[in-house]
Amino acid sequence: MLAIASTASLRVYVSEWENGKRSISERYAKILRALLGVTDDELHGRHVASAEPLQTDGYDDLVTRIDAARSVSLTMVKTFMDQTELLRTVDRQMGATSLVDQMTGHLSTLEDALTFAVLPETRRPVARALAGAATLAAWQALDVGAVERAWRHYELGKQAAKEADEPMYLAHATAEQAYVLCDAGRPAMAVGLVRDAQRLGGKMMSPRLQAWLYAAEAEICAKAGMPEECRRALDMAVSALPPGEDARDPDMLSIFLNGGHLARWRGNALALLGDDDAVDDLYVALDTADPTFVRAMAGMRCDLAQAHLARGERDQAHEHLRQARLLANRTGSVRHRRRIEQLTRLL
Repeated sequence: MLAIASTASLRVYVSEWENGKRSISERYAKILRALLGVTDDELHGRHVASAEPLQTDGYDDLVTRIDAARSVSLTMVKTFMDQTELLRTVDRQMGATSLVDQMTGHLSTLEDALTFAVLPETRRPVARALAGAATLAAWQALDVGAVERAWRHYELGKQAAKEADEPMYLAHATAEQAYVLCDAGRPAMAVGLVRDAQRLGGKMMSPRLQAWLYAAEAEICAKAGMPEECRRALDMAVSALPPGEDARDPDMLSIFLNGGHLARWRGNALALLGDDDAVDDLYVALDTADPTFVRAMAGMRCDLAQAHLARGERDQAHEHLRQARLLANRTGSVRHRRRIEQLTRLL
């Protein structure tokens, strides 16, 4: 309960405050700000008087923001997308730990642009840009161990994808969000979510994204102890993947998947199942891997260590864990470090 002076004393205080004979203490300032609905500057008389009538309802500021949002052109949206691509490239090669402030500022700018955009022709392109950026920020947060922030960013990405009417972005954000559940020890729930992502994408998905979703399902099924479902999903991924060496999905720039990437993913899933075939698949993937995917390389080394451990080959497992630790330290990946420590305890 807040203790204040008596009514008689308060009358004296108010008179002295009005006449400048007594300064307002922080305790009473807090009460008066809430009671009068004024800022601290206004309460202490620090605001500058204007010749114009005082606007206390905020409409001027609101209209200014709405007018500014109307000027967001397709060129500006492309600039937003280009900035996301730059952050994605830096993240892939150097990790997410150094990008937190930049990513936060980028998301804030996009959220403001969407909040004050009025008409659909302006909102949808901005929402699409926000969906991609929020999903990237979520994966970065998951990588550095900020799991609640990751979850919230995925929710933001999903809402933005719905606003943009972009089923592919919605499916991708939903499937990646399943990894948060998986890391939290809820793999069965994660299986349900990644399958729901496939439903959300429907017939609007590109073949490469469809293959990516099946591969994600396979990995999560392996973690859930569902070997038959895992192998079925891997077969579906192989069937859906377009032929050729191209990895980038032109319709979904966050998706990189070709035969080499899928071989790594297959090896990862089979390693989780303790399957002997995992080693062969992983070494094929290692030989063809793009060295700029530094974080993915750390994951592949972990997969190889796990596969060798399943075969009782401890020396090989130890060497791959050593390499994985070096790569994880380069990117600052808390997620990979956690897995490395778990595997190290099995040596």
